[in-house]
Amino acid sequence: MMACLSGKVCVVTGASRGIGRGIALELVGNGAVCYITGRNAASLQLVDDEVKERGYPGRIIPVQCDHSKDEDVIDLFERVKSEQTGQLDLLVNNAYAAVELLTNNQKTSFWDLDPVETWDTVNGVGLRNHYICSVYATRMMVPRRSGLIINIGSLGGLTYMTTPTYGIGKAAKDRMAKDCAIELKKFNIAFVALWPGAVKTEMMVAEMDKLVKNKVERYKTYEWILKNAESSEYAGRCVVGLMKDPNIMKKSGQIALTTDLADEYNIKDVDGKCPNSMRSIRTMCAGGGAIGLANFLPGWLKLPTWLYKYLLSSFTAEQKKDPGKFA
Repeated sequence: MMACLSGKVCVVTGASRGIGRGIALELVGNGAVCYITGRNAASLQLVDDEVKERGYPGRIIPVQCDHSKDEDVIDLFERVKSEQTGQLDLLVNNAYAAVELLTNNQKTSFWDLDPVETWDTVNGVGLRNHYICSVYATRMMVPRRSGLIINIGSLGGLTYMTTPTYGIGKAAKDRMAKDCAIELKKFNIAFVALWPGAVKTEMMVAEMDKLVKNKVERYKTYEWILKNAESSEYAGRCVVGLMKDPNIMKKSGQIALTTDLADEYNIKDVDGKCPNSMRSIRTMCAGGGAIGLANFLPGWLKLPTWLYKYLLSSFTAEQKKDPGKFA
């Protein structure tokens, strides 16, 4: 890899595994200094070890940090400020504490869950902390009149997925990027919401494998999704593309899909392939169970962005009318 991000200082939260790890690896692979956070020091060290094994030109700085504790977050940014003489070029808000809760309660109605525990687990680290991190990052970026903040979101910000608290948090993170971008524009700081598609994270692969092996209803769909999912480093390549984009301010305040950025920046995944666009007709057919049709359709056949978002919103409306229809 070329060290095109040499001299850049980055923070990626929740980077001991999954998308966060993938983003950190790509940033360091392109020469950046990257602080990564997580609650488990041993898991963070494994990421650092992997960077060294790959011989990447950048540097990982593991920081044990519980993002549900404000004092840990304050200490994180104070450390970056002190060690990097006030420089911070990128913050990726990725920390999330609700994966296990959401996975274990997919068929549980929201009113049957403890409201305080559920809200705090899903949106304490996943939303509240994202805002706090963005504030401290911005305080470092404003004096330098430069920087990029990215909230990792999902299409759950526009359509129902899993439980209401999930969608509320994802939609709020998209809105955070939009509204913060308005105030940051005059300081040349961009704020973008990034939506990955289905990603082969460690947990996603384990869950999908279980569904396929047990041949649950619609297991063929899950098998197709797993086969065609993005690697965890695909989003990282898109983040690098955003960092290098001389016109990044034109994207500030917007939602960017990984597959759209990959088309624009000519990015391929780690296996040299181009994952199916979230806007492609074949992806939607596969999601609906029409695997044969999905395999027949070309990947370039996509819906316009405005129509894609409209249909996602309509999908939500249909679910409200008949929740069991899409179960």
